Amino acid sequence: MCSKASAQEILMAFSQEIPPYIIETSNSGIEIDIISAALAYKGHTLKPLYFPLGRVPIAFSHNLVDAAMGDMGVHLKDGFYASPAVIYDNIFITLKSRGITINKPSDLDSFHIASFQGAEKRYPDWLKSVVKDNRFFGVSEQLRQVELLQRGRFDVVLCDRYIFRYFVNKIELMKELEISEVDEHNFITVDPMNYRPVFRNKKIRDDFNLGLSYLKESGEFQKIYDKYLDS
Repeated sequence: MCSKASAQEILMAFSQEIPPYIIETSNSGIEIDIISAALAYKGHTLKPLYFPLGRVPIAFSHNLVDAAMGDMGVHLKDGFYASPAVIYDNIFITLKSRGITINKPSDLDSFHIASFQGAEKRYPDWLKSVVKDNRFFGVSEQLRQVELLQRGRFDVVLCDRYIFRYFVNKIELMKELEISEVDEHNFITVDPMNYRPVFRNKKIRDDFNLGLSYLKESGEFQKIYDKYLDS
């Protein structure tokens, strides 16, 4: 552990609300808890600051923060990139009872898809025809994605697997809807390098990486995931 004299408060740019990764109202969530714990390994404290997702790298480049949760595809030349804290893993999700198979874009023909907003721009090869045929529905509140699929209003949901599981647990706790089993369809190869936090200070980046390695080796990393995802 470092001395108190060398410990710093790190002002870090995060996206606004993305449960279970980022829960703005309580400064908590999988991503915030992991980054906070990794920084604390060397005595640093995390102070989150929230922005619309696209403005996270702008906050960093305009020197409003000491670090950013990621660069959103905009390389930050003045930043020191760390190891990925969390990886967003977007998948297609269908009801198991439907027996749907998704291996290629044409497998989505005739299906109506509820998705997080902006997916049509991120995955044009998969969603171009769906959008053209008006079978794509962008949902801002991701709890609705789970409800729409479970009620049979849409055939396919496009969502991060852990966000979906988090809201399934919420619905089960509310006992307002009976949850059916689902199939998860991987359709892209996730690149962990797309999800690297960025720090302005190289020493803080190195301290973070040490802390992150400790969290994974000690099992604390998985405990944080389990805290938010276990029913």
